[in-house]
Amino acid sequence: MTSICVFCGSRDGIDADFQQITRQLSTLFVKHNITLIYGAGAIGLMGILADEVIRAGGRATGIIPQHLCKQEIIHRNLTEVFVTETMLERKQLMMEKADGFIALPGGLGTLDEILEVATWKQLGQLDKPLCLVNTNGFYDQFIDLIDHLIKSEFLDQRHSALFTIVDTPQQAISTTIDALKS
Repeated sequence: MTSICVFCGSRDGIDADFQQITRQLSTLFVKHNITLIYGAGAIGLMGILADEVIRAGGRATGIIPQHLCKQEIIHRNLTEVFVTETMLERKQLMMEKADGFIALPGGLGTLDEILEVATWKQLGQLDKPLCLVNTNGFYDQFIDLIDHLIKSEFLDQRHSALFTIVDTPQQAISTTIDALKS
């Protein structure tokens, strides 16, 4: 069985399309029998994602550091929950348990998780697909920053392949599943 970790916001964001693509992704998880691994929240895009996966009969695993248990609302209907001591342990456990990664829109935590996975891939410590869903150009400025790092010769051109940019949840699932098969 495939497990994919989704990085996304603990807020809904200003664009209603973000909520829509989150629901679409959850439907695809259940359709393809994929276990969701995510940050364990019951709020924002995280909450929408888990709610929809669970409502459709899918499996959802949450991973959350102890200190966030008091700040964030933990989803109470998850298939399983892992509580870690630190954020670093959370990310490490996500990387161990997931076969691949998909990023939806989110804030600093989402960017941190994307960059952690990309860095591990760059260093050869991880060989799992990472896909960013660029809904309505959400990640355009991030992509521009990566291009700037390459042009400034702080990142090799080949490292632009550390992640795949797609426009839809369907493309994210197809791309991730295809990468896992190869």
